[in-house]
Amino acid sequence: MNRFSYVRAGTVDEAVQALVADPAAKVIAGGTNLIDLVKYNVERPTRLVDVTRIAGLDAIQEVDGGLQIGALVPNAAAAYDKRVVERYPLLASAILAGATPQLRNAASTGGNLLQRTRCYYFYDTGTPCNKREPGSGCPAIDGQNRILAILGTSEHCIATHPSDMCVALAALEAVVRVAGPEGERRIPFAEFHRLPGDTPEIDTNLGRNEIVVAVELPGQGYARHYTYLKLRDRLSYAFALVSVAVGLEMDGDQIGRARIALGGVAHKPWRDLEAEAMLEGRPASRESFEAAADHVLRGARGYAHNAFKIGLARRTTVRALSQAAAGTPQSQVDKRIR
Repeated sequence: MNRFSYVRAGTVDEAVQALVADPAAKVIAGGTNLIDLVKYNVERPTRLVDVTRIAGLDAIQEVDGGLQIGALVPNAAAAYDKRVVERYPLLASAILAGATPQLRNAASTGGNLLQRTRCYYFYDTGTPCNKREPGSGCPAIDGQNRILAILGTSEHCIATHPSDMCVALAALEAVVRVAGPEGERRIPFAEFHRLPGDTPEIDTNLGRNEIVVAVELPGQGYARHYTYLKLRDRLSYAFALVSVAVGLEMDGDQIGRARIALGGVAHKPWRDLEAEAMLEGRPASRESFEAAADHVLRGARGYAHNAFKIGLARRTTVRALSQAAAGTPQSQVDKRIR
């Protein structure tokens, strides 16, 4: 572990200025991902900027008919907040599907957005990795890639984004509020994370000297017809092989509006607007669901060890749409799929 200095910011402006003053500085809140990265020598910050004492970033409040969740709100607090549970149960369910109670108590909303891939090669500093050292190569493409991406990949990277919470936020069409030297701005969730392309080392469109302030949820929360379905190698404390967040508006037996996001399959939570549009005005039938799933996965590419994910993602999407349409969301207590 390299040496670093520590500064505790009292305001958002102080945190931003601390980042401006040191190009190798990193923000720390819960530290549930950053500390691991530092221990593995993947991240080598020269300064840690502690934002946990900034007033107001730990609040959940009503904003313009929706909810605003502060960047410092612990995952557990968001998942059990009455307003989130009643109005955005898709988000609460996704959070509870991730990690362990201990980690959810420590992990912050803002930190969850910024967690980095769990690709084996990214964490192993003895191997090349374009995310860690641009231009060094991606051994995952021909190596151990079982947990890695099947959508939106490039010749430079096939890593996946590990978050459960972010998959739900993508389906809910949240907005991320950030602050930097030029003031505040709002980033639609679909534009927050990036696909790898030629720059896999850049995970998000957050500026170098910007910090996440809050996440805004719109008024529509799909509180009745929703589900978060997560498939993994074991029932607890495992990252998704495939996960699907679905929110539907139903008009009798027909779908009025559909929102679908997949996790565990790409460098960012994966949405397909065309597939969603295909469902609108259609009957909530297996035929409709299978057509939408096929459209979502039309560009999927499997590698030596993860090609099974294509079929798994198709079945999971169909199952998730069926659960949401029936109003029978997946339980995160009894994780068995029924």
